[in-house]
Amino acid sequence: MNRTNNKIYKVALTGLFAAMSYVVFTFLQLKITLPGGDATSIHLGNAVCVLGALLLGGLYGGLGGAIGMTIGDLFDPVYIVYAPKTFLLKLCIGLITGFLAHKVGKIGETSDRTHILIWTIIAAVGGLLFNVIFDPLIGYYYKLLILGKPAAELSFVYNLTATSINAVTSTIVSVAAYMPLRSALAKSGLLSKIN
Repeated sequence: MNRTNNKIYKVALTGLFAAMSYVVFTFLQLKITLPGGDATSIHLGNAVCVLGALLLGGLYGGLGGAIGMTIGDLFDPVYIVYAPKTFLLKLCIGLITGFLAHKVGKIGETSDRTHILIWTIIAAVGGLLFNVIFDPLIGYYYKLLILGKPAAELSFVYNLTATSINAVTSTIVSVAAYMPLRSALAKSGLLSKIN
């Protein structure tokens, strides 16, 4: 497959992952209303972002997750003000996951299932650990400095808890989905087109 077709293929899959992350984030979330009219949620949108980064690489996978969840924020009156933060953080999840999986662990260059599983877990944990640290932290300063919300301190603990739950569940789901999906793509000859 030539480079142009490969890029078109990746862009199409990025759109697919954007759609999946939007649907999972928007329709399969457990929204938790916070004091002051704010909200946080338990969702698996980050799992789709990580899965995209594992399959497509950090940039394309991160863009898919970032675009999908940002659109979800834009259509929700509670989350609309957080859309820029969402885009940046979800893109970073993908970039970190993709870097660890493909550049450090080189999962696209081996067929050793144990090696792939270990680096898939490391990459998922790395990307989502970034989110556990920076989502509540950036959210706190974003609410306090940009939005001027005095309830930033109160929502910080809720956001940290929700983000931690999201990270654990997203790690489990993304790794559990990636391993059989990778095998199926390899058997069909599509994995080489992605990598």
